[in-house]
Amino acid sequence: MQLTKYEEDMLNGEYGEGKAECMEILLSLGKIYDAEKMIPITSAQVSGVSYKTIGDAGLEFVVDLGQKADVELETMLNPAGVDIENWKELGFSEEFTRKQIDIIEGYESIGVMSTCTCTPYLIGNTPLLHEHVAWSESSAVCYVNSVIGARSNREGGPSALLAAIVGRTPFYGNHILENRKADMIFDVDYNFENEAEIGALGYYVGQIVNNKNPYFKLNSNPGRNNLKTLGAALASSGAVSIYHVEDVTPEADFAQNHESYDETEVVNVDENIIKDTLSSLSTTDSIPDLVCLGCPHASITEIQKVAQLVEGKKLQKDLWICTSKAIKAISKQCGYLDIIEAAGGKIVSDTCMVVAPVEELDYEVIGVNSAKAANYVPNMCKLDVVYDTVENLIDLIT
Repeated sequence: MQLTKYEEDMLNGEYGEGKAECMEILLSLGKIYDAEKMIPITSAQVSGVSYKTIGDAGLEFVVDLGQKADVELETMLNPAGVDIENWKELGFSEEFTRKQIDIIEGYESIGVMSTCTCTPYLIGNTPLLHEHVAWSESSAVCYVNSVIGARSNREGGPSALLAAIVGRTPFYGNHILENRKADMIFDVDYNFENEAEIGALGYYVGQIVNNKNPYFKLNSNPGRNNLKTLGAALASSGAVSIYHVEDVTPEADFAQNHESYDETEVVNVDENIIKDTLSSLSTTDSIPDLVCLGCPHASITEIQKVAQLVEGKKLQKDLWICTSKAIKAISKQCGYLDIIEAAGGKIVSDTCMVVAPVEELDYEVIGVNSAKAANYVPNMCKLDVVYDTVENLIDLIT
């Protein structure tokens, strides 16, 4: 790989042992993918935060690295395993929470923002078109590449952190314009009415394309929240890191205008496929013990919708809406938090139903409107899921 003088100096230890170690690992990663050089990045987003997923080994890694180097650019954290402020109220153990706080404080000690969200683009970390970044949470990577048009590979948590420390990442994969073209076309003959249907589309397509770049022809613009939902589903059932929607996403014209586009495989998607996928995502038809929304973390407009649905009602089961601290604060200012809490629900920050140890709480069935959550919860939490729209899920528990 060709390195600049500054990169060579980092590798040789002139900027400290920590940066030298980071450069060495990133160089090895770049060589695996035949990267010809390193490129500067403008931000990072680091996964591998929940104590549930990284354990003591992850904690030791963060603490050890924190003694050697700091990040040098905007770096945000993925969701943790608990709501740091309200863990006791939600039923999480003190032992788990202490370990989780140690992990977050370890990241904070090297300059990482303890935002704990999978939607950093909703709270200020919003790259410009064509900027290079190093993000690691799968749905965030899909969104930043597809909806924003910045460029990131699907980094591992450690590699994103190393990139944040040296301000560089290997030049391969999605950073190369040629690799962002469409590989498969999905001609969708369906008028989507809700987030559960668009999630079902993403789940179905992700299973087919694996790590290819899907190009969608839809009947209408699904909107930003549904694009978030679509990307999360694609990235969970497959390994999709970028997709394109005709006349909607910023690189759709580029993805279409290449020599082999007319020879690209076309898959037709109709109502039967959407309906069959919808039904397949539930593992039970029981009433949920907990309805958990916000996977990826909810936007303020999604929280507004929940507030409108529960206003004046009393919930018979638990309701969590997972989001960032920043969006929770805005929901408080707008009055949505008070409405939701008056109905018996909670806005939960820092965490989500996938990375939190909800299996240790007194729940057996979780209701979700996220295909990503429906995919992960049965495996990661060993709980049943009911997959449906937010309207239908709230009707089930009122």
